[in-house]
Amino acid sequence: MSSTNEEVDFEFLPFLRLYKNGRVERFPYWKILPPSPSDPTTGVASKDVVIDPATPVSARLYLPPNSSPPPPSKIPLLVYFHGGAFCIESAFSSTYHPYLNNLAARANVVIVSVEYRLAPEHPLPAGYDDCWTAFRWAAAGSDPWIAEHADLTRLFVAGDSAGANLAHRMAVLAGAEGGLSLEGIALVHPYFSTGVEEEGSLGERLWRMVCPGAQGGTADPRLYPAADVEAVKGMAGRRLLVFLAEKDGLMKNGKAYYDVVKGSGWGGTAELVETPGEGHVFHLMKPESDAARELMDRLAAFLNAT
Repeated sequence: MSSTNEEVDFEFLPFLRLYKNGRVERFPYWKILPPSPSDPTTGVASKDVVIDPATPVSARLYLPPNSSPPPPSKIPLLVYFHGGAFCIESAFSSTYHPYLNNLAARANVVIVSVEYRLAPEHPLPAGYDDCWTAFRWAAAGSDPWIAEHADLTRLFVAGDSAGANLAHRMAVLAGAEGGLSLEGIALVHPYFSTGVEEEGSLGERLWRMVCPGAQGGTADPRLYPAADVEAVKGMAGRRLLVFLAEKDGLMKNGKAYYDVVKGSGWGGTAELVETPGEGHVFHLMKPESDAARELMDRLAAFLNAT
């Protein structure tokens, strides 16, 4: 319980409250689930690994039961970044563990689901830095599951909401660094700005909470990719798939991002999929719905296209 002399600086309810003295109050909203040597429904194996003990960055790996086809065949590798506005959720949560279990089985891919540090305790760019560390670790085949089962020439990044923002940023960084073979990028209901965030709005205040001292949404290319079209043009990857939802408050932002990519001169192919009648991350909230199954089928097909 908070002290009566503490003044609230920012609330992101029902998830957290930030006080002006720096204290963060988090409210339990989901369960943390353990990995399993064999999921009873899908047969997918999962395990947790520490990528960088100093940070620490960790991840949950998923290995589908059909991961050992006759040599020399291997299966795609997907590095996944969870959503949550850079400040909530977990790779180990009851939101993401069942979803990625099912995706690994449906798409027959090895998945690295990254557990990155969260704001406001760890303001950005900590989350970007952690995801970049994890992405390079996965791309190097640094775990036996990856080395034995994953085709590193079929490397993908994906995420939803803020995780989609992170996935885009990994593609930008990979393009700037060079030497990393990225096949594709899949963004589900991405968290971007259109560059017209009103001062004092929830979006503007949330960004300044997770990234204190950052430039406004019109100037920061991490939030507003149109601020650096050359970086978009140079991002790694041959294919891009962007999912939008009709009733998502971020839909117009995602469409603006897609238009920036298409107009940048980026050399890959881009596809836009719009789901009518649904809201933000509906596929996580209603995983058994027909729309959620269709989204997973489209994502699985994208990961397996040649």
